[in-house]
Amino acid sequence: MNIGDKIPAILGKDQDGNEIKAEDFRGKKLVLYAYPKDNTGGCTAEACSLRDHKSELSAKGYEIIGISKDSATSHKKFIEKQDLNFNLIADTDTTLLQELGAWGEKKFMGKTCVGTLRTTFLVNEEGVITHIFTPKEIKTKLHAEQILEVIGKM
Repeated sequence: MNIGDKIPAILGKDQDGNEIKAEDFRGKKLVLYAYPKDNTGGCTAEACSLRDHKSELSAKGYEIIGISKDSATSHKKFIEKQDLNFNLIADTDTTLLQELGAWGEKKFMGKTCVGTLRTTFLVNEEGVITHIFTPKEIKTKLHAEQILEVIGKM
């Protein structure tokens, strides 16, 4: 997906099995972020950065939704362990990740593999992507600050 594209109508199911749709966020802005794996170093740092700055993001009109290939059960444990204050989509078949362009070939520990490309999409009230953070741009421990900086310039 690119800036100016609409996010898919059906985003998937969250950790509780609830279907999440783009229309659920009509009139609200969205931080839609794709990450590789629950309870790993970088992914935990990124989730905690967003958790810790949720009130600032909310004040700017943004909701937060995370997406990974992990199961709903894994997401529930991750949310509990890290006290996350937002929902996570369990995209176990990678449908949404592929639609977003956040699934593909990457290097991990010196080897080439296929997996989730850490990517964040800022989405406006109409479901249109207004900014994309690519894997090389994202600093996991400071990601919420990066998002707030970009929002401040919009």
